[in-house]
Amino acid sequence: MCGIVALWNAGSEELAASMTRKIAHRGPDEFAIGRVGDGPGILGHCRLSIIGPDNGRQPIHHGGAALVANGEIYNHLDLRAILGADLFRTDSDSETIIRLFDTASRGTGGGRWIDRLDGMFGFVLCDGEKLIAARDPLGIKPLYMARLGEGLAFASEVKAFDGLGVEDVAAIPPGHLFDSRHGLRRWHRMPHGAALPEPGLDVDGLAAELRLVLEDAVRKWSMSDVGFGAFLSGGLDSSIIAALANRVLGGGLRTFAVGVEGSPDLAAARRVADHIGSDHHELRFTADDIAAAFEEVIYHLESPDVDLVRSAVPTHFAALLARRHVKVTLTGEGADELFAGYAYHKPYAGNPVALAQEITRSLGTMHNINLQRVDRLTMAQGLEARTPFLDRDLIAFAQTIPVDLKLRREPDGRLVEKWILRKACEDLLPDDIVWRVKAQFDEGSGMVASLQQALAIATGLDGEIDREQEGRFYRSLVEKRYADPARIFATAGTWSSDRVVA
Repeated sequence: MCGIVALWNAGSEELAASMTRKIAHRGPDEFAIGRVGDGPGILGHCRLSIIGPDNGRQPIHHGGAALVANGEIYNHLDLRAILGADLFRTDSDSETIIRLFDTASRGTGGGRWIDRLDGMFGFVLCDGEKLIAARDPLGIKPLYMARLGEGLAFASEVKAFDGLGVEDVAAIPPGHLFDSRHGLRRWHRMPHGAALPEPGLDVDGLAAELRLVLEDAVRKWSMSDVGFGAFLSGGLDSSIIAALANRVLGGGLRTFAVGVEGSPDLAAARRVADHIGSDHHELRFTADDIAAAFEEVIYHLESPDVDLVRSAVPTHFAALLARRHVKVTLTGEGADELFAGYAYHKPYAGNPVALAQEITRSLGTMHNINLQRVDRLTMAQGLEARTPFLDRDLIAFAQTIPVDLKLRREPDGRLVEKWILRKACEDLLPDDIVWRVKAQFDEGSGMVASLQQALAIATGLDGEIDREQEGRFYRSLVEKRYADPARIFATAGTWSSDRVVA
């Protein structure tokens, strides 16, 4: 996990170094800048060493090309075996990217070489003639592009462009590839969700198969050459991931829970940790802590959206806690989008076609909402967050599950969100955890209950602070920290009252 910068026909090595320093929190282990041969490409990289920590320094060079990458390629061992292990000079999973590119360039790997990468990634590679930049199917890892004079600039975070004379800053969309010769193309399409069940569907068999696919995803996403742990709120999603990861590890998984004193999440997480036998750690925060954290949270989040900030604050504290013990943490992000877990999904009950469409749509918007929150707040601490629910194979399977098994109406009329996921994992956890009513992270951790006091401390305002005032305060913190705050406002995603807006 890293921070990357690239310049193409623009700027200098000094500029690339300056941009990379602005995102150096993403990779505190190594820092490198290099021009690619005599061509117009300059690459910058700050590294958080996870796979191949001893010899995975970037940029990675091969022939006349070079690569900087952010993320993890989970099938890199399989790709090494296919391409020929003797070709590789490092143990880094990222080297598989440039090796696949080389086979495609020589006409032996096929034009769809990028589709062979299974993981979360944003990368830029270039030689003397062309630059290629690409992003994983969900946009789990960020990558932005901008015009700089007659050339182009790329970076993992918008703050790398702050104060520069760049124009048209925009995220490379999830599942897209940019080629300096041919422009932008989509290389991955989200599989559409299934609306109606097949006649005679074996629900128990479907739940059992979902469990196997989920276990494979957690096993795959637990790949690491350094210690890893898991965020644990005590909710269904994080509890499932922690329980399965603890089995992968063989016991003793480090789990991390945060909240205000007496919050529901702390109690539920402790119960789950006791049940699965994890090495559990807690951090309690106060309204004073929240108030003190606002500015740094919003600076790293790159968004003043009220709902996003509210959920980012407890993520910040969770990242602080986890980084004291590990470099990698698993999270339950993505289960709500994939299995209809939000309150706003409930009005879709009885309209399976519309619900299937909404699930598919919302998966495509995660990159600049919840995934932005998770990426920015963990990487701010030099911590890699992984999201097994967003495994490519798991998504493909889950999208075949009829939506009335995701949002299921019980005989008594209750609507149970994520029903099939609960069914698939009910043996892993206590019943009261499996069937616990969902609470948003900011609610379960006690963030919302402490918010008014924290805002009063931070702003100095008296009386009730409404959402409009709260939003203005968050925007003022963006304006305080950025030379060009309008750029942050323009690229940030938002939550509306009823769904995620891309």
